[in-house]
Order: sequence, then structure tokens, then C-alpha cells
Amino acid sequence: MLTSTTLKSWGLALGTAALLACGHLPAAYAAESDMEAAIRSMKSSQVDGPAEIKLRDQATLKLPAGYIWVPEPAAGEMMRAMGNHPDEREMGLIFPKAEDQNWMIVADYEASGYIKDDDAKDWNVDDLFNSLKEGTEEANKDRASRGFTELEIVGWVEKPTYTATTHRLVWSMSAKDKGAPADAPVGINYNTYALGREGYISLNLLTSLNRVEHDKGAAQTMLSALSFNDGKRYADFTSSTDKVAEYGLAALVGGLAVKKLGFFALAAGLFAKFAKVIVLGGAAVAGLFTKFFKRNKDQA
Repeated sequence: MLTSTTLKSWGLALGTAALLACGHLPAAYAAESDMEAAIRSMKSSQVDGPAEIKLRDQATLKLPAGYIWVPEPAAGEMMRAMGNHPDEREMGLIFPKAEDQNWMIVADYEASGYIKDDDAKDWNVDDLFNSLKEGTEEANKDRASRGFTELEIVGWVEKPTYTATTHRLVWSMSAKDKGAPADAPVGINYNTYALGREGYISLNLLTSLNRVEHDKGAAQTMLSALSFNDGKRYADFTSSTDKVAEYGLAALVGGLAVKKLGFFALAAGLFAKFAKVIVLGGAAVAGLFTKFFKRNKDQA
């Protein structure tokens, strides 16, 4: 049984130490009291699968067994405690229940309007890559001003793929601290998008390079478990009345993605680096976050 004392002495102390030791977070973002409060909030609001999760008035996520959903505002509290800046787009976080897995998925909804997908057949992957690199350099100015480590794009983990029949987009990019050695841990953003009539839902997996091939199955599972409500589906679009987005599908890989790339790479980098810090402390890294949700059989 994980008591509050256990969480504080094991999870909080080691987690906070890892955040600081990674060099990513200013001390102001790593206050133990903030992390402790965020964990309490997550534990009190968690939803264990199987469950149907309502995603605003847009869609339903059929959360399978073995997964945990943390809704707002608890999800936002954890992201802020980790040094991130969630906004009104954030809907919640998804974690694995298994203790041998260590990833999380950030769920967002963007009310962009209907996104035309006809540019997918003509896009140039090299152009998209260059757009991401240039945008990241620009975003680094803001990161530096806020005391965060600057980032650099490493390369595609999975090139952008769009499935027109289901209106799903998947792509993945790796990033690391700017100037870091070649063998430094690399954070991964495995990005999945589902297009709807009024906007899109993104389910972004945060993990590490050496785990992405295994962990991306979770993101794909969540994407398959997501369905838009009647009247909110991509096929329900009515050209005479509905709002059309000011950008096309390529923007979800290019310029718009950069706005959150640094945000997500920060969190993904933490997952990659927890291992070195925590092993030195004599504790197992497996399930660092999932242990926060584990309940004993009497409580289940």
C-alpha cells in the first residue's frame, strides 16, 4: 500500500531531485509543496479504465483497462508543477497502470474550425522538417528568457503520415538540449491528431528515444479508442455554415507544432533522465508516475 508518507519520501523527494538535477527547471518550478499538492489532486480525481471519458462536447475516449485518466484541473496542476504552462486547450493526462512503463499522454482540444486536409497529398517532408527547426530556434528565445534550457531538433522518429479515411495524423520528432553530447538522453514527442468538424484533438505521447517503439503503441491505442460525437465528426462539416480553419493540415506539423514542442520536449526529457538520477539513489525508475496512482486491493 502506498501511503501519503511513502509518496512524499519516495516519489516526491526523488522526483523533485530529478527535476532539479536534470538542469531543465528553475528552482521556482520545482517546489516540493507544488508537486505534493499536484500528486494529491491527481490521486483524488483519477479514473481507472475501463471507462468512458467525455472529452468536452466533442468526443468520447473509451479508456481501456490498464490505463489511468487524470482530468482537469488536476492534470494542469501537475504540468505546472513540472514547469509547463497548460492553457484552456488541455483536457487531461493519460498514464499507464503497469509499473514497468514510464510515459504519459497529454490530451488537448483545439477549436480551430474545420481543417482542410487536401494539402496532405502535396506536402514536402523536408520543408516541414526545416519549418520545425526554424520555429524551434525562434521558440528558444522565449525558453531562454524564462530560464529553460534551449532545444535543438535531432530528426524524424516517424515521418508525418495522414490517413484520409479516418482523418488521423501521426508524426514524431526527437529533440535534445542544445549543445548536449551525442549520447545525451533524447526526448520524444509522438504526436497523434484526430480531426473533427469544429477542430481537432491531439494525444501527444511523451517518452524517450529508447522506449518510443514500444510506447507508441499506447498512443495508437488511445487514438483508436477516440471517436467524435454525432454532429461533431469530420464528415458532418457543412460548408455553408461552419467555420473553416485559417491553416491547413501541414500547419499541425510545421509552425503551430513549434508552439508546444519545447513544452513537451521538456517533459519528455525528464522521463529520459529520471533513470540516471534515481538509480543513483537506490530506487527503481520503473513506474515513477504510475506508482502515484497505485491503490491496494481493498481500495479498488
